[in-house]
Amino acid sequence: MKKIAFYGGSFDPVHSGHILVAQRVSELFSLDEFVFVPAFHAPHKRRKKPTSAFHRFAMLCLATAEMPRLSVSTMELEMPERPYTIETLTWLNEELPDTQIFFVMGADSWQDITTWHEWEAVLKASNHIVVTRPGIEIGTSHVPDEIRERIVDMRGESDTESGGKRVHFANGAGSDRHIYLTDIVEVDISATNIRTKIRDGNENWRDDVPVEVAKYIEKYQIYS
Repeated sequence: MKKIAFYGGSFDPVHSGHILVAQRVSELFSLDEFVFVPAFHAPHKRRKKPTSAFHRFAMLCLATAEMPRLSVSTMELEMPERPYTIETLTWLNEELPDTQIFFVMGADSWQDITTWHEWEAVLKASNHIVVTRPGIEIGTSHVPDEIRERIVDMRGESDTESGGKRVHFANGAGSDRHIYLTDIVEVDISATNIRTKIRDGNENWRDDVPVEVAKYIEKYQIYS
């Protein structure tokens, strides 16, 4: 069965941490494809206006252009209504019935998961991969026992050390789908800090994004 991961987010801008997550998670889970899904405007962040979807999509394309297994989807940008994650996952399950779907999220999203629209349905709609981040504590007390029972803690394991867990991925639906916690990427980079550095004139921001993305940001003065 083909395995594809979908990584949703604002990517405002996409940075080196995002790309490293895609590369390392693809190795750890032996994925066939890793797809970035930029949100038109995250429904649970309506008070925050993101950079234009056009710019964020363009930067993702530049960042992944030389990486065959990484791609960028416009599925959420093209939908007439701003979709919730549950709607996106439902659509993916319908379109890809013979594919094992993984939904990737960061530590901050996991900690805020109970604020998402139909969040329990979201966690049942696919396998999930939660990528930890330095400085953010990953807990499980905010989710009920039914969900905690599906958590597979892979922290402390590299892609070469995961052993049986690496191949024991659920193929079923509902309660058979798992939530994997991994610390395979320990990079402390945030899009918020990058935007702040640019506004403050701190030249170090270029170290946090792919070269082509830095050139694009400078050319179009996106965050200035």
